[in-house]
Amino acid sequence: MQHAVGAPLPPHQPGQGPAAGWSPAGQYPGQQGPAPAPGFAGAPVPPGAPPAQAPQHHLPPHQMPPQPPRHPSAAPPQHPTVQHPQHPSAQPPPHPPVPPAPETTGHVQLPPGVSVTMPTPPHATGAPDPAATTLAVLLIGPAGAGKTSVAKYWADHRRVPTAHISLDDVREWVRSGFADPQSGWNDHSEAQYRLARRTCGFAARNFLANGISCILDDAVFPDRPVVGLGGWKRHVGPGLLPVVLLPGLEVVLERNAERSGNRRLSDEEVARIHGRMAGWYGSGLPIIDNSQLDVAATAHVLDEVLARAIASPPQW
Repeated sequence: MQHAVGAPLPPHQPGQGPAAGWSPAGQYPGQQGPAPAPGFAGAPVPPGAPPAQAPQHHLPPHQMPPQPPRHPSAAPPQHPTVQHPQHPSAQPPPHPPVPPAPETTGHVQLPPGVSVTMPTPPHATGAPDPAATTLAVLLIGPAGAGKTSVAKYWADHRRVPTAHISLDDVREWVRSGFADPQSGWNDHSEAQYRLARRTCGFAARNFLANGISCILDDAVFPDRPVVGLGGWKRHVGPGLLPVVLLPGLEVVLERNAERSGNRRLSDEEVARIHGRMAGWYGSGLPIIDNSQLDVAATAHVLDEVLARAIASPPQW
């Protein structure tokens, strides 16, 4: 069904429409009514838009007034846009760059690790105090000599920052594929020992370059100087102070029996290692027999030995 279309509505005339004082949407006092449609009276005019033209009646073509002829090439008149220069004072001043917010923790530049040199003994009268000097100490001894216990105690009770670097701890960083020497000494276990020594040397140099003393412990054999002391000297530097911790065989066997895991060796292996360590006698390195000393007393003797080593460095 088609709806009949009536004649177009006439334009709105003053005095017509809703009664005065009434809103076409029946809004409440203080309530914003709907915005009028564009083109109607009261509608907001966008900026730059031409003024609204009054609506015209839709007349048949034969009743339309004649229009003046227009040349095909004629274009609508263009009105030049005049830009008024702004006064310099009217322009907003440029904002200075805002510095970035400080971070809670910044990047701390660390000095590179360098080869350790021998500490200079003080010129004052008396023996130097090793507890207040940045040192690099290598504690040598067989399994069960108490190297780890003495090194930890010595590092804990110094007046300057000190780190304890255990070769066995670093060697056991390897979890899958760990080469345990107890299952047989071969090229694989030898390579992991050398890798652990080099890693400890890197760590010691970095600590010492930043003012932190180091004590390392390792079972270095005197009959393998190139791999033992020679390797530590290459990795850490000529300022490394080696000290041998060598108690009696009975004490070593007793301490080894208290161990567990791969740290515990057979009595035959402990005796063999202890016999090889006896070659340090006559080498010129300081040796501490801690058979009758506890950990604290051994650490005190270690300070005395280091004081003499600083005053008169050993030749190794």
